Amino acid sequence: MCSSGCRAAPEINPVDALRFGAAVVATGRSDFANQINNVLAFPGIFLGALDCGASRITEGMKVAAAGAICAAVPGRATADRIVPDPFTPGLAEMVATAVMAAARAEGVAE
Repeated sequence: MCSSGCRAAPEINPVDALRFGAAVVATGRSDFANQINNVLAFPGIFLGALDCGASRITEGMKVAAAGAICAAVPGRATADRIVPDPFTPGLAEMVATAVMAAARAEGVAE
């Protein structure tokens, strides 16, 4: 429940979005394609930040992580596959590498 007593819910129901013609739907739900889950980003973000001694995590580091996640989609992205599987071999390392490069470029790495 949110502070005003409302129930938290998606802004648009994924089933309705598909029914009304959405080309791509991504949710945090495992019962739909394109599950957007923290496990895609956090291991690599933290690995990269810790390995380079980053003093903080910047927006640039987050954007770099997102780019690495997108780049890890095997083959060509489709409407049902815009993010990789969380068990993609090397995913955390790919994200970490991108995060470290961004941290160094932004001057927050040791």
